[in-house]
Amino acid sequence: MKKSLSMLLAGVMLAGTLAGCGGNGSDAANTDNAGTDDSTASGAAFVIGGTAPLTGGAAIYGNAVKNGAELAAEEINAEGGDIQFKVIFEDDEHNPEKAVSAYNALKDAGIQLSLGAVTSKPGEAIAPLLEEDHIFALTPSASSPANIENNDVVFQMCFSDPNQGLASAQYIAEQSLGTKIGIIYQSDDVYSVGIRDEFKKEAASRGLEVVAEEAFTTDTANDFSVQLNACKSASADLLFLPIYYTPASLILTQANAMGFAPKFFGVDGMDGILSVDNFDVSLAEGVMLLTPFNADAEDEATQNFVTKYKETYGETPNQFAADAYDCIYAYKQALETAGCTPDMSAQDLCDKMIETFPTITFEGLTGDGEGITWDADGAVSKNPKGMVIQNGAYVGM
Repeated sequence: MKKSLSMLLAGVMLAGTLAGCGGNGSDAANTDNAGTDDSTASGAAFVIGGTAPLTGGAAIYGNAVKNGAELAAEEINAEGGDIQFKVIFEDDEHNPEKAVSAYNALKDAGIQLSLGAVTSKPGEAIAPLLEEDHIFALTPSASSPANIENNDVVFQMCFSDPNQGLASAQYIAEQSLGTKIGIIYQSDDVYSVGIRDEFKKEAASRGLEVVAEEAFTTDTANDFSVQLNACKSASADLLFLPIYYTPASLILTQANAMGFAPKFFGVDGMDGILSVDNFDVSLAEGVMLLTPFNADAEDEATQNFVTKYKETYGETPNQFAADAYDCIYAYKQALETAGCTPDMSAQDLCDKMIETFPTITFEGLTGDGEGITWDADGAVSKNPKGMVIQNGAYVGM
């Protein structure tokens, strides 16, 4: 059983070389086959399933994961090699109870491997079921430590929440980005709370003064005047936003309207703010964040992915799509390394994946190109990228 979560950024941050990682609908199965037909489920292909918020307020994240995973599977299947995939998603609506129903539907559909859940609370709900059924999961974006603690079968592709808080405080201090910090976080979201908690601990040890700490909930995520006024009154020179980009876009808009212009620093959930409908992207100028993926990166792999994604889905991929894309290719590498075949049971594949993932180094789209690895507890090690928005685009800091 797992005992602890390793700190994936500790070596990087200690060395000071950090360069630059997170509604309601139906339970009907989404049987998209990612470039295969149903015959591939009977032994010719590995069947991978995941739960995701495909409808509702978090659908922007779930559909990005679904799109990224399916695109990777289509590419792999088109190569015609021994590794072929059928990908199935079920709508969990960002609801833990519905995630359980979605997972059971996937199990009934015969999945052999899992992508877990997209968001943390649904991920926490299905993690014990994955453990009980001995089905291996590699989640692209459920970043709460509770997703991988106390079980052996769930691994993460995304940065964990505590490590994002730690890295953010270290980066702000080392780059002298601010001294009086205001925090606006979502108190009913484990992702936001987990990052906030670790950020505060590290900020104190780094000499950063948290002068205001303001919360909101899902039900109050429209009006941030109270939170912004508190931060302004406390003379905060930097606002740390451990939140997703939809509320962040409202915070930037409302701060501008009241003439409050501190520096803004976010985490991986901020990635995608430039694509929010009806948001004046000029207000994001100078916003900083840590993210595992930059769609404007010039390396060939990223540009090929971005081009194909835009052609297929008509939009620029965010880090959720990139992490899911990496999950499928990481599965391919692990299955090849372990010599797995699609006629193996989910339980036998689980044993092979638990054994293999801590032994491989994966070169993916996310991270900074130094290779992605996992420890035996399922925690990922990869370096984030410090990005700043300039002229409506992400630029490396």
